[in-house]
Amino acid sequence: MNDTFKTLRSKRGPYKTGKSIQSSSKSAKANSDIGRLGYRPQAHYQLDLEVFSVADLRHRAGKEMRITHRYEFHTLVCVTQGKCTQMVDFKSISCEPGSLLLVRAGQAHNYGQGDDWDGWNLLFRPEFVLSASTPSRDLKRALDLERLPEHLILSSPELGKVMDSIWQIREDTLIDASLEDIHALLRHQIHALLMRLSILHGQRQAQEPLASPASQRFKRFQQLVEERFAQWHQVADYAKQLGYTEKSLARAVMAAMGMTAKTFIAARINLEAKRLLAHTDLHVATIAEKLGFEEATNFSKFFKREVACTPAEFRQRQRAPI
Repeated sequence: MNDTFKTLRSKRGPYKTGKSIQSSSKSAKANSDIGRLGYRPQAHYQLDLEVFSVADLRHRAGKEMRITHRYEFHTLVCVTQGKCTQMVDFKSISCEPGSLLLVRAGQAHNYGQGDDWDGWNLLFRPEFVLSASTPSRDLKRALDLERLPEHLILSSPELGKVMDSIWQIREDTLIDASLEDIHALLRHQIHALLMRLSILHGQRQAQEPLASPASQRFKRFQQLVEERFAQWHQVADYAKQLGYTEKSLARAVMAAMGMTAKTFIAARINLEAKRLLAHTDLHVATIAEKLGFEEATNFSKFFKREVACTPAEFRQRQRAPI
């Protein structure tokens, strides 16, 4: 841990990260669904947002940091030193200084196995960014996290500005004032940071060609798959609902992702299967039912064809000792 990180100490103790993001999957009941990390600061820390270094989390969490978890809160992970490979929903993401990951509530995340990198974590409960009154149109844009990519690469000047924002948020958590006032201030700070990231992403998109009709078709398809993948496994179901021909939908998916629409649907089903196998104790037959398979054997064949191992083998690999 470098000298900068050594000097950071909170009056309220938000650095008790081992406590603040305790797992909510300790009970048998919780194991019927994906084990999640809930936002649970120590009693004396009453804010709905925390900022802490990766070095500090590594020190406090130990081997637990190498385990894949699924969060009940949003997390920004900003890499400032070294290189690493993190996992978001079982997909590898190579990171270096300037890499910023947005891990949304419900996604599975793993910091990777390397220890020779550092950065910052900013986590906040989804409901924290919503004020009691209806947000303005501008704030709604800032709060639309789906508009942001899961991996944003920042230039040195951009990283500097983002880090200034994170540092300011960090400092504002230490202000000696009423919780109501501090929460209001932090809410404005996170709105400003998310809007800055949204603008940076928008500038990159502006340099790309305008969205084509095929691209728009794909986005509608992608959204519908996210909603119905556990019920609809056939491309025809999506094409009918969207009002497209199967051929036009196939062309749109191929242009956007370089894969067939059927493969795209299968990938989403397998992602959920991996989440359930890695983070729950559900029987394979129960997982198969959740994902819309009438027979567990059909699910097992499907999974092995797509992942190159059986569901049981995948679960065993994920739970092997570190």
